[in-house]
Amino acid sequence: MLLSNLESVPGHRISRQIDVVYGSTVRSKHVGRDLLAGLKNIVGGELTAYTELLEESRQEAMNRMIEKARGLGANAIVGIRFSTSNIAQGASELFVYGTAVVVEADIPKLPDPFPVQN
Repeated sequence: MLLSNLESVPGHRISRQIDVVYGSTVRSKHVGRDLLAGLKNIVGGELTAYTELLEESRQEAMNRMIEKARGLGANAIVGIRFSTSNIAQGASELFVYGTAVVVEADIPKLPDPFPVQN
C-alpha cells in the first residue's frame, strides 16, 4: 500500500478514486504514566511514556485505515491527515483519514540489467 500526505503519489497517476477511508483509536492514560509524567513535567524533558502511547495509537489507526482501503481494492491512499480530540477525562481519540485510490506507475519499468542466463 502506497501512502502519501500529498494529493498524489509521485511517479504514479491515479487511475481510479475509490472513497474516503479512515482509522481511529481511543486511548486512555495509565495512572502510573500520569504520575511519572507529572514528575517529569517538574524537571522538564520528553514524556517518553506518552510519546510511546501516541506512536502506538498512530500505528493502530493507520493499520485500520489501510485495511479499509485494501478491502475496497485500493493500492494507495492519498491526502492522509491526522486529527486528535478529547473524548473524556483522560481519554483521547487519534483519527487518520485519506482517499483510497488505485494508482499506476507513470514511469515504465526498466529492463533488468542482470537477467537470468539459461
